[in-house]
Amino acid sequence: MFRNNVMHAMLDDHIIHSQNIDLDRLCSVIVSGPKRPPVQILDLLMAARQPFTDSDTADEAVRATCDDATTCKRFASSKGYWKDPYIQYFVRSVGERKAPEINRGYYARVRGVNNLLDKFVRKTDCNCQIINLGAGLDTTFWRLKDENLMPKKYFEVDFPTVVARKIHNIKTKLPLSKPLIETHSSDSLLLDGHSLDSDRYCIIGLDLRDVVTLDEKLRRFQLNPELPTLLLSECVLVYMNPVQSSKLLHWAAETFHTAMFINYEQANMVDRFGQVMIENLRRRQCNLAGVEACRSLDSQKERFLQTGWEHADALDMMTVYGLLPQDDLARIESLEFLDEKELLQQLLQHYCICWANKDKLRLGLSQLSF
Repeated sequence: MFRNNVMHAMLDDHIIHSQNIDLDRLCSVIVSGPKRPPVQILDLLMAARQPFTDSDTADEAVRATCDDATTCKRFASSKGYWKDPYIQYFVRSVGERKAPEINRGYYARVRGVNNLLDKFVRKTDCNCQIINLGAGLDTTFWRLKDENLMPKKYFEVDFPTVVARKIHNIKTKLPLSKPLIETHSSDSLLLDGHSLDSDRYCIIGLDLRDVVTLDEKLRRFQLNPELPTLLLSECVLVYMNPVQSSKLLHWAAETFHTAMFINYEQANMVDRFGQVMIENLRRRQCNLAGVEACRSLDSQKERFLQTGWEHADALDMMTVYGLLPQDDLARIESLEFLDEKELLQQLLQHYCICWANKDKLRLGLSQLSF
């Protein structure tokens, strides 16, 4: 439902090589691009999804982005940006070549989110639970098992149709199902069309705008509010209106006394670059319903502080990129030639990771950073 999508088209060569980037033209290329369906229209780093409305058509546009996001991750991992042996079971083909900006953007996102997530798990000595909100075809559960960083339980939530497809892949692909079986104590799993529950992994199909049902189903599948809990969302809240996203954040803050929330999405959208992107999207009936919280890093932090979280930090993705291990950055930068570094910088400056926490157990969660 919510997993971030990336455009397929390459930027025109004359724009990539230009020293003075025309923002109107650049964003027009990013948004429209050659031979791209209307739904695939955001930018090099984020999903092109219709905002949440009461329209089934708009929801279908959101769900349809799942394949594109997974395909982009599949391509970047196939190029060696990071290792993901499980993504091939969700999308077979590597697909068409993606621009280096796309691959480096995904690298920063994946490494940045994993950096904080892994630190939280280690801080709790794995005595925690994780809730991935809008997980799509994400493979983090399998990575954590391979790296001996398994939480007590890993939950995923997404639209029922996305969940049904993921369950089908898990059932029919032994490398996906075997880790679930190995971490399960009984002979049978609880399984229906839109949910799968084992001792250590649970996937639930529902609409995140319905916080009451979210709470009910998570508790039905052994969510433990007393455990330290990490919640993760990547380009989810920006497609909800402020009331809907605030309810979700407030529910999380009220439910868990010791928790961390990692949110990846847009930021710094009030400058010329951000405004041109927004206007181009609006002209194509793609309204970012939650963009008000994406005005700045401060507004990203404020949304958490106003909904019951005790502490919040935020960094734009260009900063995150620079804080990643320098030896690994040198490695991935040698994979492909990047001609226009200014373009990558502008794009990464308009995305961020914001993380917030509550720490009743005094684990030192406010110290977790890059």
